[in-house]
Amino acid sequence: MKPPPIVFVSYSHDSEEHSNWVLQLATRLRANGVDAILDRWNLRLGQDLAAFMEEGLSNSHRVLCICSRAYVDKADEGKGGVGYEKQIITAELLADLNQDWVIPVIRDNPQTRKLPRFLGSRVYIDFEEDRLYENKYEELLRELLDEPVLPIPKLGKNPFETAEAYAQQSFIPGSEKYVSPTPKGNVTFDYSNNNGKYSIGSGAYMFETKWSKGSDRSIRVYSDPPSIRTVALVKDKQEISSINDARVYDGSSRVRSPNVGQIVLLQNMNGFFAALKVLDIKDDTRGSQWDELTFEYVIQTNGTPDFTKPS
Repeated sequence: MKPPPIVFVSYSHDSEEHSNWVLQLATRLRANGVDAILDRWNLRLGQDLAAFMEEGLSNSHRVLCICSRAYVDKADEGKGGVGYEKQIITAELLADLNQDWVIPVIRDNPQTRKLPRFLGSRVYIDFEEDRLYENKYEELLRELLDEPVLPIPKLGKNPFETAEAYAQQSFIPGSEKYVSPTPKGNVTFDYSNNNGKYSIGSGAYMFETKWSKGSDRSIRVYSDPPSIRTVALVKDKQEISSINDARVYDGSSRVRSPNVGQIVLLQNMNGFFAALKVLDIKDDTRGSQWDELTFEYVIQTNGTPDFTKPS
């Protein structure tokens, strides 16, 4: 079991509302296995402020810089505690000890330049829109716990192996062609190939979908693949984002036959849900040159059955 990451929270006391937002974020991080260090908990009366900052920063695995407008201004001007923390962080970055040590978090910062100069052009996470809080929080938590939605895939074999082998045969793609590893997206593929199988997601969020011919208006989808627990048909919703509880739909059958425009719900063996909406079907026995299925999908990586909240 990995030890909890120690994360120092650097922020500016702009207002009571802003400080409470930071407190709420740090509290939730601690509840989710992150050892967050915050002055409101860890700084005692009579304690040396500079020593607290130096010790907290030097002992942390990661640092969250809450880049409000006031924080950016104070860091650039070298004022107050923010200015002092900037000096310590800058020294660590210049020493090249850990280039991804700092995670900039944007909050209460309407200006065009989101980051102080000492953070350069680092990738940040934007918490400005409250309606996106949950999926931004999940993104941050996964980064801190090193639990990415998209883990690095295993390295496969070189299909050419040697120049001689390449000269003797052309490259023939295998089943890796039929994979979309992202947690949401659109897929178009020939369902008469690869035994009708197409995988979406990766790691614990992987779903092996299996399809077979129905018509140019309907197609069959199965719960046969080893990663799939259930398949259900949604008849009362037209959009994936309208599904508020995937558990209420019947998953007792091995096969379902969605029409164009309908949604199917899959649950994998890890308990996660995926919603797939059939957008288009081509059937080579009904006027098309080939068999082809197009669908959009969303995998609810936060573990809930509620698709009304962005994952």
